[in-house]
Amino acid sequence: MVVDDDPRLRRLLQRYLFEHGFRVSVAANAAEARHTLEGIQPDALVLDVTMPGENGLELTRALRESGQDLPILLLTARGEPEDRITGLEAGADDYLGKPFEPRELLLRLKAHLRRHQPPPPTDNLRIVRLGDKEFDPVRLLLSGPEGNIHMTGGEAALLCVLARKPNEIFTREEIAKAMDMTEIGERAVDVQVTRLRRCIEPDPREPRFLHTVRGRGYVLKPGL
Repeated sequence: MVVDDDPRLRRLLQRYLFEHGFRVSVAANAAEARHTLEGIQPDALVLDVTMPGENGLELTRALRESGQDLPILLLTARGEPEDRITGLEAGADDYLGKPFEPRELLLRLKAHLRRHQPPPPTDNLRIVRLGDKEFDPVRLLLSGPEGNIHMTGGEAALLCVLARKPNEIFTREEIAKAMDMTEIGERAVDVQVTRLRRCIEPDPREPRFLHTVRGRGYVLKPGL
């Protein structure tokens, strides 16, 4: 689904993505997008930031708060690193500055859709205990005493990467590469870690399971 107030860009992306195997819905603003989302569940959302009325960042936050975990890729004329981080903090998975090549958008969409697919079962993927929570890396499912715990696709992908090798330190570069995030930048990994801690830690400010190793990276230490 493409949401942008520029009709020319909507038509261009709809045609281009259709030619590459996607079925594409479009909306001119957040209100239209909300109405469309009442009837369909897209696999991914391409969302302009600077729309009149409710902007893309506000819609992203609202969708995440409502439990939507589909990949969200933000489009904006502002491409500075701090702007990208703001988008990630709002809950987006990626950030693409205008102008851009449609092929780059296509490649990024495919990368995020791959991340949202459960990995094939292997002997190395076992249930991970995190206090009173459990993470199933095959189904990308986090559960606790009260049932399943919502995670975005990016949060689940990060936890899956770390859970494959518990107690092993991963550098930010290694995590970014494993999550197809190298183009966004390593600081984006820090944002995803902060968001993941809110899901798995009793107190995100005092992590018990997802630790920062100063000067090296992050490590997941399962336990009760």
